[in-house]
Amino acid sequence: MIRISIDAMGGDVGPEVAVAGAAQALTRHPDISYILYGQQSVIEPLLASYPKLKDQARIVDCEIAVGMDEKPSQALRRGRNVSSMWRAIEAVKENESDVAVSAGNTGALMAMAMFCLKTMPDIDRPAIAGIWPTLKGESIVLDIGATIGADAKQLLDFALMGGAMARALFELKKPTVGLLNVGVEEVKGVEQVKEAGKFLREADIDNLDYAGFVEGDDLGRGTVDVFVVEGFTGNIALKTAEGTARQIAQYLRSAMSRTLMSRIGYLFARGAFQMMREKLDPRKVNGGVFLGLNGIVIKSHGSTDAEGYASAIEVAYDMVHNGLQAKIQHDLSEYHARNESPMGPEAA
Repeated sequence: MIRISIDAMGGDVGPEVAVAGAAQALTRHPDISYILYGQQSVIEPLLASYPKLKDQARIVDCEIAVGMDEKPSQALRRGRNVSSMWRAIEAVKENESDVAVSAGNTGALMAMAMFCLKTMPDIDRPAIAGIWPTLKGESIVLDIGATIGADAKQLLDFALMGGAMARALFELKKPTVGLLNVGVEEVKGVEQVKEAGKFLREADIDNLDYAGFVEGDDLGRGTVDVFVVEGFTGNIALKTAEGTARQIAQYLRSAMSRTLMSRIGYLFARGAFQMMREKLDPRKVNGGVFLGLNGIVIKSHGSTDAEGYASAIEVAYDMVHNGLQAKIQHDLSEYHARNESPMGPEAA
C-alpha cells in the first residue's frame, strides 16, 4: 500500500474536493490508503458517499485549518503541531505516510514543510517542480515559485533534482536538462545562470544530459525533459501558460458558437476539439512537487475540482511508487562525492 496523508481542509473549496478527488484516484490506484486530516464532523459525512474510500481511509480530527490568505509566519505560529496542514506533513516525517498532499496556501505549505521535514544534505533551498504539457508529451519545470532569485549552486541542485524526478516520472535513464535563459548563446543571461551553465557543462553527471541554454518558446515544444529556472521567472511562466490556455479555450468557444455554420462545423470536428480541450486542461497536470526535503509534499492548485485533485494525488502516487527520494539522494551524493565542492572541482 502507498500511504497518502491529505490536508483535507486546504484549498478554496475544502473537504468536498479533497474527498471526491481521493475517491477518484482510488478507483485508478486501489493500493492507496489515506489519512485525512481535518474537521471530523465535516469529513465523516462526505465519506458516506464513497464506501470504498471509507474502507481505506481514516480521519484525524484537526480543528485548525490554515487560511489561504495567511502569511507563512502567521500560519507557522498558529498552526504548528495542530493544523491539518502541519499534521499531514508531520505524518511523512513520522513515517506514518509516504507523501503529503495539500491544496492549501503555498507559502504556508512550503514554510511548514521546510520547518517540519528540513532540507536534504547539500540542499540550500527546496524547489517546486511542475509537470508541463508539451508538443512532445510532458516536461518538468522547476522552480515554479519556491526560491526567488536562485544562485548558481541552487540552479545546479535544481538540475540534479529535476533530472532525478524525470527518471522517476518518465522512466528515463538519462533525461535532457536545459537552463531557461534569454538566449542560447553562452554569453547571454544573468551571471547566476551563466555560472550554473558552466558548472553543468563541466560536471561529471552520469544520470542527466545537459543540453545548454533554452528559451521560453522551447517550453511548449518540449525541447528538453527538464527546464531549470529560478522561482520568480518560473512562476510567471507557469501562470502565463495557464492564462494563455484559458484564453485559447475561450476564443474557440466563442468562434464555434458565433454562427450557424460554425456550430455545424463544430459538430464535424467535435472529436478534434475534445482532444485539444483535454490537452489544454490544467487539471491534467495538477500537482507541484516539493523537491529537496526529507520527504515528499505535493501542492495542488487551490481552486481545482475533484478531477484536478485526483491528478495531484496520482502525482504523489507516482513519486512514491517510482522511488523519487532515493533517486534524488543518489544523484546528489554521487555528484558531491565526485566534486571537491558543491560548485565543482575548480571552485575548491
